[in-house]
Amino acid sequence: MALNEKLMARVRELIAAEQYEAAEKKMFGGCCFMVNDKMCVCVRDSHIMVRLDPAGVDEALELPGASQMVMNGRTMTGYVYVDESALGTKKQLAWWVSRALAFNHLARSSKQKKK
Repeated sequence: MALNEKLMARVRELIAAEQYEAAEKKMFGGCCFMVNDKMCVCVRDSHIMVRLDPAGVDEALELPGASQMVMNGRTMTGYVYVDESALGTKKQLAWWVSRALAFNHLARSSKQKKK
């Protein structure tokens, strides 16, 4: 699975414009933007994965190109795939990235704390 470099650059630009510092980490067959040590947006070959407030996921899933993230048969609560076909304009992509960034400060970190 090839990484979509063009989509990656577009997401990187949006996160930087919002003045967030993000680490990029290869995972899920793509590259994830980690904001505050928490997964925020992941870019793959033909879609992005965004981490959203679980309370707003049903509404988000009604939008064009959105689908529930399912991994190994398990529905991943709060994670949504968005097909690249629904991200053609800067405004469309920014809508999804801004939602992921807005939830980021509320999201729980999965990072293990050292004892």
